[in-house]
Amino acid sequence: MTILRGKVIAGGRIALPADVRRSLGLQNGDTVLFEVNGDEVRIRPARSALRRVQERLRAFAPTEGLVSDELIAERRAEAARD
Repeated sequence: MTILRGKVIAGGRIALPADVRRSLGLQNGDTVLFEVNGDEVRIRPARSALRRVQERLRAFAPTEGLVSDELIAERRAEAARD
């Protein structure tokens, strides 16, 4: 693990070193998440957290077809019965 030095600047903002921004693929305007654990802070791009959630939920996704198609078919069947 490489330790780099950043700086707290006006308004409590943190200036991340260019190497860190490049390593994380961060661009101006990107959203990052801060996780505080005791006296440490973990910073990661929001898109990486989104990818993790998507990977975890993938196990619950249907293997065939779309859930929306199934829902539409159910609604049409209900409408036909009425």
